[in-house]
Amino acid sequence: MDKKLRIDLQRTPKHVAIIMDGNGRWAKNKGMNRIFGHKSALTAVRESVESAAKIGVEAITLYAFSTENWNRPKLEIDALMSLLVSSLKKELHTFQKNGVLVNAIGRIENLPKKAQKVLKEVRNETKKNTRIVLTLALSYGAREEIVNAIKNISKKVVNKELNIEEISENTINNHLYTFNLPNVDLMIRTSGEKRISNFLLWQMAYAELYFTDVLWPDFREEHFYDAIIDYQNRERRFGKTSEQITE
Repeated sequence: MDKKLRIDLQRTPKHVAIIMDGNGRWAKNKGMNRIFGHKSALTAVRESVESAAKIGVEAITLYAFSTENWNRPKLEIDALMSLLVSSLKKELHTFQKNGVLVNAIGRIENLPKKAQKVLKEVRNETKKNTRIVLTLALSYGAREEIVNAIKNISKKVVNKELNIEEISENTINNHLYTFNLPNVDLMIRTSGEKRISNFLLWQMAYAELYFTDVLWPDFREEHFYDAIIDYQNRERRFGKTSEQITE
């Protein structure tokens, strides 16, 4: 049976986050350098976004480049930034065809000027699309995001724009990079690693975590649907008992 047919379209996650892991190992297994692995991962990105759009997922966020990734060799960083630019240009037609609104979170100002320019252009070109929001986490770190939110909230308290007693979860949500996105329902990580690596820590408080041994360049539509089916077979209680959920 087609895996897509096994999915309950009334219970698809609103927001799926993906840690795209395994490019380097995939390339090494083939006797190639890490950069070859990154370039070979574009099909996985395309199929994941298209698959999500097909079943009604509202938002998909990809961990594309973390704050820690700046510590990698300069050659790899330069290649990744060049790949970001070329991929955004190449995929613009696909974004438009599939109704994908491109978004970005993180310290975008730390990216090379050319990458910032192309990213801005693609975001502007896709801003009217409404089928699915694709968010690229670039120069992103969840702890830094939370620290930044606390600083901005603190400034409002000092300036008497906000009463400290009024601070709530919603206040924090509204000061995160993802203020316009729903909380993460499902997080997928490829390559067999089982950690969340400073990714959307606040937003994933109640997310279902799905880990697969598939290396990211090999990740395809069927693997994405495997994760969705697994998600739908879980009982999401949000602190309640099974009996309460049943009732």
